[in-house]
Amino acid sequence: MPSGNYVVAVSGGIDSVCLLHMLSKLKRPLIVAHVDHGIRGEDSAADARFVEELARFYKLPFVMRQLKLGAKASEETARNGRYAFLRELAQMHNATIVTAHHKDDLIETVAINCQRGTGWRGLAVFDTPGIERPLLGMTKSFLYEYAARHRLEWVEDVTNSTDAYQRNRVRRQLHRKLLPREQNDIVMRRTEQLQLKHDIVRETTRLLARHAGSRHFYTQIDTVAAGELLGAQIEKEGVQRPTRPQLMRAVQAIKTALPGSIYQVGSGVELHFTSRKFTVSVV
Repeated sequence: MPSGNYVVAVSGGIDSVCLLHMLSKLKRPLIVAHVDHGIRGEDSAADARFVEELARFYKLPFVMRQLKLGAKASEETARNGRYAFLRELAQMHNATIVTAHHKDDLIETVAINCQRGTGWRGLAVFDTPGIERPLLGMTKSFLYEYAARHRLEWVEDVTNSTDAYQRNRVRRQLHRKLLPREQNDIVMRRTEQLQLKHDIVRETTRLLARHAGSRHFYTQIDTVAAGELLGAQIEKEGVQRPTRPQLMRAVQAIKTALPGSIYQVGSGVELHFTSRKFTVSVV
């Protein structure tokens, strides 16, 4: 863990309760951060009160944000709102964000990304600058044992038992089908991919500096490599990277589209073509 202030994301569930208990032993400045997404009505308000009491027990500052997203809010909307708050708080206090993601979360995220067709990036998860995840080597079952050993109390999120969310469905499937050695293999491959990620990013940056927007260059390289370059070029425009299938279709358009035509990549991203070049436009 880095030195300095920590903004600890605490939902009140067993994972974050264990995390806070562990961090409290470090005797470093901690800020307990909680988000009431406003999805579960009175239940979420009760969770906020629980976390506030927990912060008071540890004699730590408590900061909460209420988002009022409503019962129909998606997982992505809730996550985006939560991290926007955490980053704002971390910047205000010159702090590092610490979350309670554990080994089971890592494996579930990789599985969900595979379903979405995200390519190698779906394996290189939980690698965001400014966010530390010290529980990634621990399983959920270990955290239950830890909580019992230290007599910790937590709240249960009732949405964890519903099939309305993709993560819950994936979690149950993995629990039934994935052996421990297969789980460890996923973790090992993720570590290897994180090491490769930095090489890929460096090479992508070098090639874009010379060939960004060149239709000829894109026709001369492997389609997967072309998709990687295009995704990086789109990200430079400040928008979310398209999915791998979207990028593959866009690469095909780069190779075949008529001059003067426009190709819709998705999520408000367009490619505009001349005979030799293409430009990325966000609409």
